[in-house]
Amino acid sequence: MLYFDTTYLYRVYSTEPGHEAVKGLLSTTDSLATAWHGRAEFASILLRKRREGADSPEWLASLESQFQQDCQSDLTRFLPLTEPVMLRLERTLRDAPSSTNIRAADALHLACAAEYGFTEVHSNDHHFLACAPLFGLRGLNVIP
Repeated sequence: MLYFDTTYLYRVYSTEPGHEAVKGLLSTTDSLATAWHGRAEFASILLRKRREGADSPEWLASLESQFQQDCQSDLTRFLPLTEPVMLRLERTLRDAPSSTNIRAADALHLACAAEYGFTEVHSNDHHFLACAPLFGLRGLNVIP
């Protein structure tokens, strides 16, 4: 199982730059994992794309439909944000250097991945990747 943040999860369904490399990772696993709030992030991405007119409403609806099917079939697993996840997040951020630049949603992803035993996380977000080691994780980006 691979852990994807939402930047990668969206590329599983879209044709955004880098989608080929991200989809290539799928051949190495039987399922994907992400934190529970990743589902809300995915819905927000679809809304943003619609607002920006980046893709047609029909295309976005087809992406959402495929995403929902994959959620139902457990291809994408959403890991619960539990008390231990929150405690790890709080402890890690308390001990982080004051120069650390991390968004709350990314901290939730990283704490969740660490708490559920992942050693690697996949993303192309440079802030996310830079903070992965704080949580004992290796951040990987396959997008050139």
